[in-house]
Amino acid sequence: MKKIEAIIKPFKLNDVKEALNEIGLRGLTVSEVKGFGRQKGHTEIYRGSEYTVDFLPKMKIEVFLPDSSVKAAIDAILHSAQTGKIGDGKIFVLPVDNAIRIRTQEEGDVAI
Repeated sequence: MKKIEAIIKPFKLNDVKEALNEIGLRGLTVSEVKGFGRQKGHTEIYRGSEYTVDFLPKMKIEVFLPDSSVKAAIDAILHSAQTGKIGDGKIFVLPVDNAIRIRTQEEGDVAI
């Protein structure tokens, strides 16, 4: 079992959600986050004063899935989130020891 965390541009969220739906993944968690990498930030002028915006808005998608679905999920995220410009984001794959559905107490892959 794995956890995929993807940091993407906000306007790509619907595209990624639809791509994951198409491969049969139904559950995901989305958070609004801020951060920067190589993109760094940018300067803006507000009421005549220049200031630096260090942290850029991003979306963080978390998906838990069986090992057999990881490659398809990564491909779906890559193709739907990519713009070819700096700041497209990152995908992280982490191992998950167990998952437990609280309602039924099912464990493992059936719980996700």
